[in-house]
Amino acid sequence: MRIALDAMGGDYAPATTVEGAIEALLESSELSVILVGDEAEIHSELKKRNYGGVQISIKHASQTVEMDESPLTALRRKKDSSLRVAVDLVKSDHADAMVSAGNSGVVMATALHVLGKIRGIERPAIAAVMPTLKGRFVLIDAGANVDCKPVHLYQFAIMGEAYARYIFNIESPKIGLLGIGEEDAKGNELTRETFKLLRNSKVNFSGNVEGKDIFAGEADVVVCDGFVGNIALKISEGLAEAIAKMLKREISESTAGRIGYLFFKDALKNFKRKTDYSEYGGAPLLGISKPCIISHGRSTSKAIKNAIKLAANFHIKGISDIISKEFKEGVSGRETVAIQE
Repeated sequence: MRIALDAMGGDYAPATTVEGAIEALLESSELSVILVGDEAEIHSELKKRNYGGVQISIKHASQTVEMDESPLTALRRKKDSSLRVAVDLVKSDHADAMVSAGNSGVVMATALHVLGKIRGIERPAIAAVMPTLKGRFVLIDAGANVDCKPVHLYQFAIMGEAYARYIFNIESPKIGLLGIGEEDAKGNELTRETFKLLRNSKVNFSGNVEGKDIFAGEADVVVCDGFVGNIALKISEGLAEAIAKMLKREISESTAGRIGYLFFKDALKNFKRKTDYSEYGGAPLLGISKPCIISHGRSTSKAIKNAIKLAANFHIKGISDIISKEFKEGVSGRETVAIQE
Protein backbone atom coordinates (compact mmCIF):
# COMPACT_ATOMS: atom_id res chain seq x y z
CA MET A 1 0.00 0.00 0.00
CA ARG A 2 1.31 3.39 -0.99
CA ILE A 3 0.47 6.34 1.22
CA ALA A 4 1.20 9.88 0.03
CA LEU A 5 2.12 12.00 3.05
CA ASP A 6 2.09 15.79 2.94
CA ALA A 7 5.49 16.08 4.62
CA MET A 8 5.26 19.87 4.98
CA GLY A 9 1.79 19.94 6.55
CA GLY A 10 1.41 20.64 10.27
CA ASP A 11 2.89 22.88 12.95
CA TYR A 12 6.00 20.73 13.44
CA ALA A 13 6.62 19.51 9.89
CA PRO A 14 8.71 18.10 8.38
CA ALA A 15 10.36 16.69 11.52
CA THR A 16 7.21 15.03 12.91
CA THR A 17 5.90 13.87 9.53
CA VAL A 18 9.17 12.18 8.61
CA GLU A 19 9.47 10.63 12.08
CA GLY A 20 5.87 9.43 11.93
CA ALA A 21 6.40 7.85 8.53
CA ILE A 22 9.44 5.96 9.78
CA GLU A 23 7.53 4.76 12.87
CA ALA A 24 4.66 3.49 10.69
CA LEU A 25 7.03 1.62 8.38
CA LEU A 26 8.84 -0.01 11.28
CA GLU A 27 5.50 -1.51 12.33
CA SER A 28 4.42 -2.69 8.87
CA SER A 29 6.45 -4.20 6.04
CA GLU A 30 3.43 -3.94 3.71
CA LEU A 31 3.41 -0.15 3.72
CA SER A 32 5.34 2.33 1.62
CA VAL A 33 5.22 6.10 2.07
CA ILE A 34 5.79 8.83 -0.47
CA LEU A 35 7.04 11.91 1.38
CA VAL A 36 5.86 14.95 -0.55
CA GLY A 37 7.56 18.30 -0.01
CA ASP A 38 10.89 20.08 -0.10
CA GLU A 39 13.34 17.34 -1.11
CA ALA A 40 16.35 18.90 0.64
CA GLU A 41 14.52 19.30 3.94
CA ILE A 42 13.10 15.78 3.79
CA HIS A 43 16.53 14.31 2.99
CA SER A 44 17.95 16.21 5.96
CA GLU A 45 15.32 14.78 8.33
CA LEU A 46 15.89 11.25 7.03
CA LYS A 47 19.62 11.64 7.47
CA LYS A 48 19.18 12.74 11.09
CA ARG A 49 17.34 9.50 11.74
CA ASN A 50 19.73 7.32 9.74
CA TYR A 51 16.86 5.92 7.70
CA GLY A 52 17.91 4.30 4.45
CA GLY A 53 15.05 1.87 3.87
CA VAL A 54 13.39 1.33 0.50
CA GLN A 55 9.86 1.83 1.86
CA ILE A 56 10.21 5.62 1.68
CA SER A 57 10.42 7.64 -1.50
CA ILE A 58 10.40 11.41 -1.99
CA LYS A 59 8.30 13.50 -4.36
CA HIS A 60 9.54 17.07 -4.54
CA ALA A 61 7.06 19.94 -4.23
CA SER A 62 8.25 23.52 -4.44
CA GLN A 63 5.45 25.14 -2.44
CA THR A 64 3.87 24.85 1.02
CA VAL A 65 0.36 25.78 2.09
CA GLU A 66 0.37 27.96 5.21
CA MET A 67 -1.98 27.16 8.09
CA ASP A 68 -3.80 30.49 7.73
CA GLU A 69 -4.07 30.41 3.94
CA SER A 70 -7.47 30.51 2.28
CA PRO A 71 -8.57 27.48 0.22
CA LEU A 72 -9.22 29.64 -2.86
CA THR A 73 -5.73 31.18 -2.76
CA ALA A 74 -4.10 27.78 -2.29
CA LEU A 75 -6.03 26.22 -5.18
CA ARG A 76 -5.24 29.07 -7.55
CA ARG A 77 -1.66 29.94 -6.65
CA LYS A 78 -0.11 26.81 -5.16
CA LYS A 79 -0.57 24.02 -7.64
CA ASP A 80 2.86 22.63 -6.73
CA SER A 81 2.26 22.61 -2.99
CA SER A 82 3.09 19.48 -1.01
CA LEU A 83 -0.63 19.03 -0.31
CA ARG A 84 -1.71 19.40 -3.93
CA VAL A 85 1.01 17.07 -5.21
CA ALA A 86 0.04 14.44 -2.58
CA VAL A 87 -3.60 14.57 -3.69
CA ASP A 88 -2.53 14.43 -7.35
CA LEU A 89 -0.60 11.22 -6.60
CA VAL A 90 -3.83 9.63 -5.36
CA LYS A 91 -5.72 10.93 -8.38
CA SER A 92 -3.21 9.37 -10.77
CA ASP A 93 -3.17 6.07 -8.82
CA HIS A 94 0.49 6.48 -7.86
CA ALA A 95 -0.73 6.39 -4.25
CA ASP A 96 -3.65 4.57 -2.64
CA ALA A 97 -4.43 7.21 0.00
CA MET A 98 -3.12 10.51 1.33
CA VAL A 99 -2.52 12.02 4.75
CA SER A 100 -2.07 15.69 5.68
CA ALA A 101 -1.80 17.58 8.96
CA GLY A 102 -1.99 20.87 7.09
CA ASN A 103 -4.74 23.47 6.77
CA SER A 104 -7.91 21.35 7.02
CA GLY A 105 -9.98 23.76 4.91
CA VAL A 106 -7.43 23.61 2.12
CA VAL A 107 -7.17 19.81 2.43
CA MET A 108 -10.92 19.47 1.98
CA ALA A 109 -11.09 21.98 -0.89
CA THR A 110 -8.16 20.36 -2.70
CA ALA A 111 -9.50 16.82 -2.28
CA LEU A 112 -12.92 17.95 -3.47
CA HIS A 113 -11.47 19.79 -6.47
CA VAL A 114 -9.00 17.10 -7.56
CA LEU A 115 -10.66 13.83 -6.55
CA GLY A 116 -14.32 14.81 -6.57
CA LYS A 117 -17.27 13.55 -4.53
CA ILE A 118 -18.81 10.11 -4.53
CA ARG A 119 -21.86 10.18 -6.76
CA GLY A 120 -25.02 10.94 -4.81
CA ILE A 121 -23.28 12.74 -1.95
CA GLU A 122 -23.86 16.47 -1.82
CA ARG A 123 -21.14 17.32 0.71
CA PRO A 124 -18.19 15.43 2.16
CA ALA A 125 -17.83 15.37 5.94
CA ILE A 126 -15.06 14.88 8.49
CA ALA A 127 -15.53 11.82 10.71
CA ALA A 128 -13.66 12.18 14.01
CA VAL A 129 -13.33 9.31 16.47
CA MET A 130 -13.79 10.11 20.17
CA PRO A 131 -13.70 7.96 23.34
CA THR A 132 -16.71 6.90 25.40
CA LEU A 133 -17.30 4.92 28.60
CA LYS A 134 -18.05 1.91 26.39
CA GLY A 135 -15.40 2.36 23.71
CA ARG A 136 -15.61 5.06 21.06
CA PHE A 137 -17.97 6.85 18.70
CA VAL A 138 -17.80 8.63 15.37
CA LEU A 139 -18.60 12.36 15.35
CA ILE A 140 -19.72 13.51 11.90
CA ASP A 141 -19.42 16.29 10.72
CA ALA A 142 -16.43 17.52 12.74
CA GLY A 143 -15.81 20.71 10.79
CA ALA A 144 -16.15 20.43 7.02
CA ASN A 145 -19.56 22.11 6.64
CA VAL A 146 -20.62 25.12 8.70
CA ASP A 147 -24.08 25.53 7.16
CA CYS A 148 -26.08 22.40 6.41
CA LYS A 149 -29.50 21.26 5.24
CA PRO A 150 -31.35 18.24 6.68
CA VAL A 151 -30.42 16.17 3.61
CA HIS A 152 -26.75 16.76 4.35
CA LEU A 153 -27.03 15.50 7.93
CA TYR A 154 -29.01 12.51 6.66
CA GLN A 155 -26.18 11.67 4.28
CA PHE A 156 -23.63 12.16 7.06
CA ALA A 157 -25.52 9.51 9.03
CA ILE A 158 -25.29 7.02 6.15
CA MET A 159 -21.55 7.64 5.70
CA GLY A 160 -20.89 7.50 9.44
CA GLU A 161 -22.79 4.24 9.72
CA ALA A 162 -20.70 2.66 6.96
CA TYR A 163 -17.47 3.89 8.56
CA ALA A 164 -18.39 2.56 12.02
CA ARG A 165 -19.58 -0.75 10.60
CA TYR A 166 -16.56 -1.59 8.49
CA ILE A 167 -13.71 0.08 10.39
CA PHE A 168 -14.87 -0.74 13.94
CA ASN A 169 -16.82 -3.91 13.06
CA ILE A 170 -20.09 -2.75 14.64
CA GLU A 171 -22.82 -4.85 13.06
CA SER A 172 -25.61 -2.29 13.35
CA PRO A 173 -24.25 1.10 14.52
CA LYS A 174 -26.66 3.21 16.55
CA ILE A 175 -27.11 6.67 15.08
CA GLY A 176 -27.72 9.65 17.36
CA LEU A 177 -28.54 13.22 16.39
CA LEU A 178 -26.74 15.83 18.52
CA GLY A 179 -29.26 18.23 19.99
CA ILE A 180 -30.39 20.13 23.08
CA GLY A 181 -32.92 17.58 24.30
CA GLU A 182 -34.06 13.99 23.82
CA GLU A 183 -37.55 14.97 22.64
CA ASP A 184 -37.99 15.11 18.87
CA ALA A 185 -39.65 18.54 19.07
CA LYS A 186 -36.60 20.16 20.66
CA GLY A 187 -33.86 21.89 18.71
CA ASN A 188 -33.71 24.22 15.74
CA GLU A 189 -35.32 23.70 12.35
CA LEU A 190 -32.28 21.81 11.07
CA THR A 191 -32.30 19.19 13.83
CA ARG A 192 -36.10 18.83 13.89
CA GLU A 193 -36.27 18.18 10.14
CA THR A 194 -33.26 15.88 10.25
CA PHE A 195 -34.90 13.94 13.09
CA LYS A 196 -37.88 13.23 10.82
CA LEU A 197 -35.66 12.01 8.00
CA LEU A 198 -33.67 9.69 10.24
CA ARG A 199 -36.75 8.41 12.07
CA ASN A 200 -38.35 7.44 8.75
CA SER A 201 -35.19 5.91 7.31
CA LYS A 202 -33.84 2.36 7.61
CA VAL A 203 -30.76 3.35 9.63
CA ASN A 204 -30.61 2.29 13.28
CA PHE A 205 -31.65 5.69 14.61
CA SER A 206 -31.72 5.95 18.41
CA GLY A 207 -32.99 9.54 18.56
CA ASN A 208 -31.54 12.78 19.83
CA VAL A 209 -28.48 12.75 22.06
CA GLU A 210 -27.51 15.67 24.30
CA GLY A 211 -23.98 16.97 24.59
CA LYS A 212 -23.67 15.65 28.15
CA ASP A 213 -24.47 12.12 26.97
CA ILE A 214 -22.27 11.68 23.91
CA PHE A 215 -19.44 10.18 25.98
CA ALA A 216 -21.77 7.67 27.65
CA GLY A 217 -21.57 5.47 24.56
CA GLU A 218 -25.28 5.27 23.83
CA ALA A 219 -24.66 6.12 20.15
CA ASP A 220 -21.97 4.73 17.85
CA VAL A 221 -22.35 7.63 15.41
CA VAL A 222 -23.28 11.17 16.47
CA VAL A 223 -24.51 13.39 13.64
CA CYS A 224 -24.38 17.19 13.54
CA ASP A 225 -23.40 20.08 11.30
CA GLY A 226 -19.72 20.99 11.05
CA PHE A 227 -20.06 24.18 13.11
CA VAL A 228 -21.46 22.38 16.14
CA GLY A 229 -19.25 19.34 15.56
CA ASN A 230 -16.01 21.28 15.46
CA ILE A 231 -16.89 23.15 18.65
CA ALA A 232 -17.75 19.85 20.37
CA LEU A 233 -14.46 18.35 19.18
CA LYS A 234 -12.31 21.29 20.28
CA ILE A 235 -14.03 21.60 23.66
CA SER A 236 -13.50 17.88 24.26
CA GLU A 237 -9.81 18.08 23.31
CA GLY A 238 -9.30 21.13 25.50
CA LEU A 239 -11.12 19.58 28.45
CA ALA A 240 -9.08 16.37 28.24
CA GLU A 241 -5.83 18.37 28.20
CA ALA A 242 -7.00 20.59 31.07
CA ILE A 243 -7.96 17.59 33.22
CA ALA A 244 -4.57 15.98 32.58
CA LYS A 245 -2.78 19.19 33.62
CA MET A 246 -4.97 19.60 36.71
CA LEU A 247 -4.22 16.05 37.81
CA LYS A 248 -0.50 16.55 37.24
CA ARG A 249 -0.55 19.75 39.28
CA GLU A 250 -2.51 18.21 42.14
CA ILE A 251 -0.16 15.22 42.24
CA SER A 252 3.00 17.32 42.24
CA GLU A 253 1.86 19.82 44.89
CA SER A 254 1.50 17.40 47.81
CA THR A 255 3.31 14.44 49.30
CA ALA A 256 0.05 12.50 49.47
CA GLY A 257 -0.51 13.16 45.79
CA ARG A 258 2.93 11.88 44.85
CA ILE A 259 2.45 8.77 46.96
CA GLY A 260 -1.00 8.19 45.49
CA TYR A 261 0.41 8.48 41.98
CA LEU A 262 2.51 5.36 42.61
CA PHE A 263 -0.70 3.37 43.04
CA PHE A 264 -2.72 4.99 40.24
CA LYS A 265 -0.09 5.75 37.59
CA ASP A 266 -1.16 2.87 35.34
CA ALA A 267 -4.79 3.99 35.47
CA LEU A 268 -3.78 7.58 34.74
CA LYS A 269 -1.63 6.51 31.80
CA ASN A 270 -4.54 4.50 30.43
CA PHE A 271 -6.84 7.50 30.81
CA LYS A 272 -4.35 9.70 28.96
CA ARG A 273 -4.08 7.16 26.15
CA LYS A 274 -7.86 6.99 25.69
CA THR A 275 -8.24 10.78 25.54
CA ASP A 276 -5.17 11.46 23.39
CA TYR A 277 -6.10 12.44 19.82
CA SER A 278 -2.79 11.04 18.57
CA GLU A 279 -4.10 7.54 19.29
CA TYR A 280 -6.62 7.98 16.47
CA GLY A 281 -4.16 9.68 14.12
CA GLY A 282 -6.60 11.63 12.01
CA ALA A 283 -10.10 11.87 10.65
CA PRO A 284 -11.17 10.63 7.21
CA LEU A 285 -12.90 12.97 4.81
CA LEU A 286 -15.92 10.83 3.98
CA GLY A 287 -17.70 11.35 0.69
CA ILE A 288 -14.54 11.90 -1.39
CA SER A 289 -13.92 9.34 -4.13
CA LYS A 290 -10.57 8.20 -2.69
CA PRO A 291 -9.12 7.98 0.84
CA CYS A 292 -8.03 11.29 2.41
CA ILE A 293 -7.07 11.55 6.09
CA ILE A 294 -6.89 14.92 7.85
CA SER A 295 -4.64 15.03 10.92
CA HIS A 296 -4.49 17.60 13.70
CA GLY A 297 -2.24 20.57 12.97
CA ARG A 298 -0.37 19.86 16.22
CA SER A 299 0.14 16.21 15.32
CA THR A 300 3.05 14.42 16.93
CA SER A 301 5.00 11.70 15.15
CA LYS A 302 2.74 9.17 16.91
CA ALA A 303 -0.34 10.85 15.45
CA ILE A 304 1.18 10.84 11.96
CA LYS A 305 2.08 7.16 12.35
CA ASN A 306 -1.49 6.29 13.31
CA ALA A 307 -2.92 8.45 10.53
CA ILE A 308 -0.84 6.52 7.99
CA LYS A 309 -2.10 3.24 9.45
CA LEU A 310 -5.70 4.54 9.31
CA ALA A 311 -5.25 5.54 5.67
CA ALA A 312 -3.98 2.06 4.87
CA ASN A 313 -6.91 0.42 6.67
CA PHE A 314 -9.34 2.76 4.93
CA HIS A 315 -7.91 1.61 1.58
CA ILE A 316 -7.84 -2.09 2.52
CA LYS A 317 -11.47 -2.05 3.64
CA GLY A 318 -12.51 -0.09 0.53
CA ILE A 319 -14.59 2.39 2.54
CA SER A 320 -14.98 4.85 -0.34
CA ASP A 321 -16.29 2.07 -2.59
CA ILE A 322 -18.61 0.82 0.16
CA ILE A 323 -20.09 4.29 0.67
CA SER A 324 -20.48 4.67 -3.09
CA LYS A 325 -22.33 1.35 -3.27
CA GLU A 326 -24.56 2.28 -0.35
CA PHE A 327 -25.64 5.47 -2.09
CA LYS A 328 -26.46 3.51 -5.21
CA GLU A 329 -28.34 0.68 -3.52
CA GLY A 330 -29.44 2.17 -0.20
CA VAL A 331 -27.95 1.56 3.23
CA SER A 332 -26.81 -2.08 3.40
CA GLY A 333 -28.70 -2.81 0.19
CA ARG A 334 -31.96 -1.39 1.57
CA GLU A 335 -33.98 1.40 0.05
CA THR A 336 -33.22 4.80 1.57
CA VAL A 337 -35.88 7.28 2.51
CA ALA A 338 -37.07 9.72 -0.14
CA ILE A 339 -35.90 13.18 0.83
CA GLN A 340 -37.91 16.31 0.28
CA GLU A 341 -35.77 19.43 0.67
